[in-house]
Amino acid sequence: MAAELPKKRIIGYPDRVSAAPGEEIQFMVSCDGVARYRADIVRLVSGDLHPGGSGFIERLVETPVGGDYPGRDQPIDAGSYAVIDDAAPFAALESFTLQAMIWPTTPDKGRQTIMGNLSEADQTGFALILDEDGALALDIGDGARETVTTGVPLLAREWTLVAASFDAATKTVRLIHQTRANYPRSALAAEAEATLGVARAGASGAPFTIADGLYNGKIDAARVSRAALDDAEIEALVAPGGPLPESVVAAWDFAREMTTNRIVDSSPNRLDGRLVNLPARAMKGHDWTGAEMSWRHAPEQYGAIHFHDDDLYDCGWDADFTLTVPDDMPSGVYAARLVSGDDTDHIPFAVLPPRGTATADALFLMPTASYMAYANEHNGPEGGRGMQVSMNHLMGLSASDLLLDARPELSHSLYDKHSDGSGVCYSSRLRPILNFRPGVTNPWVGAAGTAAWQFNADTPLLDWLEAKGFAFDVATDEDLHAEGAALLQRYRVVLTGSHPEYYSTAMWDAVKAYTDGPGRLMYLGGNGFYWRIAYHETLPGVLELRRSEDGIRDWVAEPGEYYHSFTGEYGGLWTRLGRPVQTLVGVGMAGQGFDVSGFFRRTEASRDPRAAFVFEGVDDDVIGDFGTIGGGAAGIEVDRYDRKLGSPPHTLIVATSEGLSDTYYPGPEDINSAASNMDATQNSDVRADMVFFETAGGGAVFSTGSISWIGSLTHNGHDNNVSAVTANVLRRFLDPAPFE
Repeated sequence: MAAELPKKRIIGYPDRVSAAPGEEIQFMVSCDGVARYRADIVRLVSGDLHPGGSGFIERLVETPVGGDYPGRDQPIDAGSYAVIDDAAPFAALESFTLQAMIWPTTPDKGRQTIMGNLSEADQTGFALILDEDGALALDIGDGARETVTTGVPLLAREWTLVAASFDAATKTVRLIHQTRANYPRSALAAEAEATLGVARAGASGAPFTIADGLYNGKIDAARVSRAALDDAEIEALVAPGGPLPESVVAAWDFAREMTTNRIVDSSPNRLDGRLVNLPARAMKGHDWTGAEMSWRHAPEQYGAIHFHDDDLYDCGWDADFTLTVPDDMPSGVYAARLVSGDDTDHIPFAVLPPRGTATADALFLMPTASYMAYANEHNGPEGGRGMQVSMNHLMGLSASDLLLDARPELSHSLYDKHSDGSGVCYSSRLRPILNFRPGVTNPWVGAAGTAAWQFNADTPLLDWLEAKGFAFDVATDEDLHAEGAALLQRYRVVLTGSHPEYYSTAMWDAVKAYTDGPGRLMYLGGNGFYWRIAYHETLPGVLELRRSEDGIRDWVAEPGEYYHSFTGEYGGLWTRLGRPVQTLVGVGMAGQGFDVSGFFRRTEASRDPRAAFVFEGVDDDVIGDFGTIGGGAAGIEVDRYDRKLGSPPHTLIVATSEGLSDTYYPGPEDINSAASNMDATQNSDVRADMVFFETAGGGAVFSTGSISWIGSLTHNGHDNNVSAVTANVLRRFLDPAPFE
């Protein structure tokens, strides 16, 4: 019998991903059956558990937070909805009408509330709902509760007008649903009418909520009136922008203040509300015509919000302890280490140099946007179905994978789908991110699931820099987004991680400004600078991705929903936005495969005097036929030189990959016809190119074009030709002498 994996019982997260000396980081922890745990701060050096790597290396840092703490369970309330905190106008209602246009995605999933103020405690108030069978219903009570339903289930993913009216004088409830599509009459509409025993239903003091009760789907044109409206009056309120009769209590226009977490009431009562757990905005509404694809140009057609029962922004846990970063703590990658028995969790964070300064000439730019994009990716029994076939090897599952499968409230990565099948377009770090941990392996990369991915694939670089004696600072993508080019320009050299895939406009502009000047960039990864993302302008720790018309996509955005709600920018590939990655680092995405990695073979251009420093002391023609990620330095996701896409014409291709298997395939953006060759053994464009070029400002760029490059640095105790090439480049890039 296979040994049972230990259960993960301690999880946590920080309130920020980086801090400078003198600044505070709070740590939120939740324990399952753990009475007490030990917390310490450690400096992380290596999280690579591959037998050929350096192993797990951490160094204890003495700080005041070191000590024992009581364990406690802190719940996660996932699911999005809106709240109107001013309950009085709704509590005062006697007769009323509730109405909205809705696009339900899982009407058969059980009871879901569309809007209301029903108090379960005292059975007062009202709620417009989908009942257990997916039919429109009204729950209403004045101490005793009654439910009226149409008994006709709504169709999924069809815009439907739903309304419920209550006449207090006659105690009559009337329900209607009308699906706005060309269907047979039986599916198009339903009505119900009943006389109740309740006298009035507005006595509840509960806040008014929209989509509370974990509703899945879109809501548009939500309205509340203080009268039992007839059909014509209900229909008149569907269209936004028209005059509102005096009977309207609230008419929310979700197209207003789109970039915020507020909803705006367009009635004179200004019963504005707030969104909880970031439901998706900039969603096309019931009146979208297709004439405009950008919500900025026709906001009135984007008046829908898509709610999900598994949305999550901020767990909202209480802090267990707070670290004030000591003035003498060197810049680097650290973690709060939490231990109880054989259960350990690490909560990583970066320590910056003092604000506005640099303490070294080299900067490791920690790709935290990419870590967030992959945050809690579901590789387990549910999320990983079919992966073993597509990746050409067996999967291994960790305790973290099993916990994610057991606790969907930990939410998703940008590679997952919500419970209703729609793509996840927001990812927050204000939750435990179980795969942003040292020592956590990825079950679908490399033989037997031992290969590192993302954060752990980057830690060999930290180990190598220390082993070779190179001083370096650390900053994160969030720091780059906030500070821009000024951050990078403090450093002579900037080194990327293995997979800096996700970039905001501010980040891209900063790197471009840096390479346009005297800066030296070492791009040590693959499939970098690929997707445009957006950070929220006011809410910390959350980013957005719209997977639009191209690229390798685990889900595809709905037509008309390609523009970010946070910024209004068009989403998708940077290449499709007129900024191919080749113009930045000389190479761009060429393909991916997940069984084995290949190696590099030097080209004639590697003997060019301009590149002599790269291979100083390296006589080998084959570079990197070893490593912890797939067994070689060229693989997993690979980038190639492409003059058509803007690779600088003076670029030297100093090495190119060999040994990629027929499981490697190009991205959809490179497949132009059915006759396109589909794998690396037939398609010479599916390859990694190692390149070097000088920039106009006296700087230079060196790119490896391979995710697995960093995984080869530590081979043979850091004594290998990948290590030698990287050290040669870094030493020359640290030399202040300008490149010509």
